[in-house]
Amino acid sequence: MNNHQAFPDKYNCNFDLKINRAQSCSLKYDGRQDMFGNASVIPLWVADMDFAAPAAVTRALSQRSTHPIYGYTLYPDSLYESLIDWLACHHGWRDVHRDWIVMCPGVVPSLHASSIAFSKPNELIIVQPPVYFPFFSAVSTTGRNLVLNPLRIQNKRYTINFDQLEEHAKRAKILFLCSPHNPVGRVWSEEELKNIIKISKKHDLIIFSDEIHADLVFSENKHKMLAVLAEDPSNIITAVAPSKTFNIPGLNLSALIVPNKRHRNLITKAFETLHISSSNPFSIVAFEAAYKEGGPWLLKLLSYLQDTRDFVEQYLRDYLPEIRLIKPDATYLLWLDCRKLGMNDTELHNFFVHKAGVGMSPGTIFGEGGSGFMRMNIGMPRHIIATALANIKDAF
Repeated sequence: MNNHQAFPDKYNCNFDLKINRAQSCSLKYDGRQDMFGNASVIPLWVADMDFAAPAAVTRALSQRSTHPIYGYTLYPDSLYESLIDWLACHHGWRDVHRDWIVMCPGVVPSLHASSIAFSKPNELIIVQPPVYFPFFSAVSTTGRNLVLNPLRIQNKRYTINFDQLEEHAKRAKILFLCSPHNPVGRVWSEEELKNIIKISKKHDLIIFSDEIHADLVFSENKHKMLAVLAEDPSNIITAVAPSKTFNIPGLNLSALIVPNKRHRNLITKAFETLHISSSNPFSIVAFEAAYKEGGPWLLKLLSYLQDTRDFVEQYLRDYLPEIRLIKPDATYLLWLDCRKLGMNDTELHNFFVHKAGVGMSPGTIFGEGGSGFMRMNIGMPRHIIATALANIKDAF
């Protein structure tokens, strides 16, 4: 047991430490050859971090592993309490009831379940590109129809076209909202969120609010949870998770906050229809430990990520002015405007992968408005980010 206890202490909060993830079945590292045709690129693509999870999480997993039976599980009261306390302390959401919480394996299955639960085949679901690509597939693979409300760049920041959103809301059943936004990094203002609430109420529009990046907000910004701002949150489904916050996405456990009992029954039925189970003995203990004890680790992480974001911004300004950072309010994902390079998307891919040796996510996978952009994951030691930027500079 002493070895288990020593392991997390060695890595905890040392964000400059390079941890070898090769041959760990890591999609980010072991999937480079299939993704880029180059197994040695610096991988700045998949949205997980190269930092050790909080020590409390590793200890909880180690202790659970000592019990030799890994059978079917249920959700203990303490699991719900950890989430309710976190939402109250960190987001000011103080009236979450336990029976509002629907445990689920992740945002992507929840998007699919919501499509099935709250709309019929061929009905409309609003998506705001460029956005996390499963938003599109959750609509198309369930036989629903996409209606796009593209974000607009104004004064180097993305904004919502509210006139168009309201027109779509007259016909659509659901809005898939990303808040904070992946990949453009916006933390929507209170005014913007209240406008969304107003439109949804007027047109009886259900909002699926993906807020799994809500904890990863930089110091100059403040995230407002949509349901907290609403006088009546009955048409809002909020997705939350410790996965991005504490770097445990592979454990596949998240939660939906669904105040409306009818909506809870519908989405629970959809999960049952899909035969989706989210419980396993390791995800449960990690979820609870992260929310109960991960706060101090998160504060240090946010400071580190903000310094890395600012480092990238300054480096691009000094050495690569043709690439412009859309400065994010939140997340460890940077949205890079590469249009001044004068390359098409195929040429961009080849330049970054084969000339610079850097593997990023192409903007085109995020839908309309993504052409000419790349998404960079900075959730790794800063010296590796510096090497990637130097490679890009040298490739010119």
